[in-house]
This record gives sequence, C-alpha cells and structure tokens, in this order.
Amino acid sequence: METAAEENTEQSQEKKVITRPEMEIGRYQWMYRNSRLHQYHHVPALRGNVGPLGNHQGCFECCIKCLGGVPYASLVATILCFSGVALFCGCGHVALAGTITILEDRFSRNATDHALLSEVIKLMQYVIYGIASFFFLYGIILLAEGFYTTSAVKELHGEFKTTICGRCISGMFVFLTYILGIAWLGVFGFSAVPVFMFYNIWSTCEVIRSLPANMTASADQICVDIRQYGIIPWNAVPGRACGSALAEMCNTPEFYLSYHLFIVACAGAGATVIALIHFLMILSSNWAYLKDASKMQAYQDIKAKEEQELQDIQSRSKEQLNSYT
Repeated sequence: METAAEENTEQSQEKKVITRPEMEIGRYQWMYRNSRLHQYHHVPALRGNVGPLGNHQGCFECCIKCLGGVPYASLVATILCFSGVALFCGCGHVALAGTITILEDRFSRNATDHALLSEVIKLMQYVIYGIASFFFLYGIILLAEGFYTTSAVKELHGEFKTTICGRCISGMFVFLTYILGIAWLGVFGFSAVPVFMFYNIWSTCEVIRSLPANMTASADQICVDIRQYGIIPWNAVPGRACGSALAEMCNTPEFYLSYHLFIVACAGAGATVIALIHFLMILSSNWAYLKDASKMQAYQDIKAKEEQELQDIQSRSKEQLNSYT
C-alpha cells in the first residue's frame, strides 16, 4: 500500500500544472483552429504602486483614501460653530460697549445710577472672551474625534479596534454637547432681549419721523423710558428721552451700530445652537456605530477562534490517521 501511494504521489508531481492563461489560449485555439495563431509574449508584472499611467494612479488612490477619511459632517458643524461663536462674541462685545455709551449720554448722567449695570456689562465682556476660547478648543476636539472615528470605522489605517475607554469618551462628548446645547438655547433667548429693546426704541423714532413738521408738540409727548426695562433704577436722571432728543439719539452712530450688532450677535447665537445640534446628531451616530462595531468585532473574534480550533482538531486528526496508516 505504501508503494502504490508513493507511485501515485510521484505521478501527480510529474503532471504539468496548467495555469489559467494557458487554459485561455487553448480554448481560443479550439474555437479558432483555422485562424492564425497569435504569439503571446510574457508581460512583466508591475511592481509597487505603479499603474499603467505611472505614479499618478498611486497618488490618486492615496488622495481618494485620504478624502474618504474626512468627516465632512463634523467639518461643516465645526465651521458653523466657529462662525456663530465669532459673530456672537465679536458683535456682542462691541454692542455692549456702545450700550454703555448710550446710557451715559442719554439716560443716566449720574455714574452711581448705572454703576451696577456697568459692572455686569464688563463681566459679560470677560465671559465672552472665555466663551470664544473654550469653543475654539472644543470645536477642534470634536473635529479630531470625528477624524478618529471616521478613520477607525472605515479601517483606513489598519484593523478596526475599539475599546471601552473610547466608547466612554464618545458618550461623554454626547452628554457635554447636549448640556452646551441647552445652555446656548438660553444664551440665544437672552441675546434676543437687547434686540427687542432696541427695536422698540427704533420703532418709536420711526413714529416721530413720520409725524408732519407742524406737529412738534405731539412729537415731544412721544418718549422712551428706559427705566421700565429695569436696567437702571427709577431715580435715574433723566431716565427717558422724548421728541427731538429721542430722534437725535436714533441718528447717532452708536445707536445704529449697537442695534445691528445685537441682531448679528443673536443670529450668531442661533447658528451656534444649530451647530451644537448638528454635533449632537453626529456624536450620537458615531457612538451607536462604535457600539455595534464592537459587538460585531467580538463576534468575529469568537468565530475566528472557533474556526482555528476546528482547523487544529482536523490537523490533529489527519496526523493521527497518517500515523495509524
């Protein structure tokens, strides 16, 4: 039995191995026997990443791979967040300074009457500096997290692996972004208050401008009392502006600039809220994907382990069978 097995092994080794190109040539000759046989020459294989067009194919594939790892949703949300925070902080800072100038010149000439308001406005300006710095750093962190998650789930830089720590960090970003989104909703509502106040003053000035020239007595009876908004005390002098003094205040560059800057700051706060909602959707999606991918990874690890054990059992069985025979 051993001699017959050895002869069969030697005969199988002496057989010529027919490759796929030779099979294709034989099929072609069988189909076109009367035609002239073509001469087939060996074409050397291309080495490295060099394609038919040279190195351009490798560079193109590298660029496509890099572009595939860009988190475009996170990039758009980051640009929107930076734009909204920049508009809110820059315009709000200048508008608050203009508001102090208007109060001191038109409504409260005594510094002690609006001392508390001045301190609050200065504090808000310092808070604006902190908000700008914090969101600049936070936006970069969220963008980096988007790059990491996108590259990981697409396996652009090796085999995909996720850990409990990485999923916890993603969940922490989801919670923090949710809290910041609620806070910015409050900031957006608060930034609408000065817009409402300046709009009322602007509307009153428009009423004075629309009056005929011979009704100056009626124009002097139209007033704006800033004390009713609670930003200065009731004993502040003069506390209100009427008639021509009100119309003159509306024509000043401080009022015009502050009014429009408050509108832009409110729009910037709204853009920041939209950006945070966008970030929240992205982070929630990434966290859910990482969670599902980790389960799939665990399943694949168990499956690979079982297949390896099965192969080991089969190889041991073959070895025992060969030793027995």
